[in-house]
Amino acid sequence: MAEKAPQDAKDSLSVPWDDAIRFVRQLSHDLRNDLNAIELQSAYIAELEKNEELQGEVKRLREMVSRLASTLQRLSKDIGEVRPTLISYRATDLMEDLRRKIDDDFPKKNSEINWEIQPGNAMLSVDPQLLQEVFTELFANAFRHDRGEGELLAKTKIESNRFLFTLHEPKDRFELATQDWGREPIRKVTQRHYGLGLNRVRAIVEAHGGRLHAQYHPNVSTLITTLTLPAASEASD
Repeated sequence: MAEKAPQDAKDSLSVPWDDAIRFVRQLSHDLRNDLNAIELQSAYIAELEKNEELQGEVKRLREMVSRLASTLQRLSKDIGEVRPTLISYRATDLMEDLRRKIDDDFPKKNSEINWEIQPGNAMLSVDPQLLQEVFTELFANAFRHDRGEGELLAKTKIESNRFLFTLHEPKDRFELATQDWGREPIRKVTQRHYGLGLNRVRAIVEAHGGRLHAQYHPNVSTLITTLTLPAASEASD
């Protein structure tokens, strides 16, 4: 007679996140190799065939392959280890550069952001390129996910030798837990969005010695995301 499975046995598997990362990166690498081969073969076909209609179809095929390859490359980056190259950056200059980046990334939405920037002359040790990723992801999420009526409010200041950035998002309803904000990758997956952006934001912030957290305030229907980074004393002019 076959043994009965223990009462507490589970059908689901628990896979360590590091193992999942290695799997995704290897799969992405293998698929991109295949896509590169398809791209080269498509280019060869286009050279052989001079029919304009067929060449147009081959061009569209190559564009589709390129988009998929870019998606896989972005996926590998999103789960990759964060290794910032730190440089000294005046907080005021950093925020001006980041604000221009947001204006460029969201040209049709930037008028819906109210900025209150008061970081003074404090110096930060940051990787500006990685912080651009952070801010782009935070604002993209704010515009994409269940936004309520009203502007986004972005505020910065220096407080107790910390650079403090808060993003206030109007939300009429919000049902997600925030105690593990940015620590639950792939929990919410939609078409072309794989639930990795906020996890990468947290990883970048923590690699800078900072912290990321969020809290929903139902009395004012606002989700407030807070990012803090260590700051040095104010720089002399």
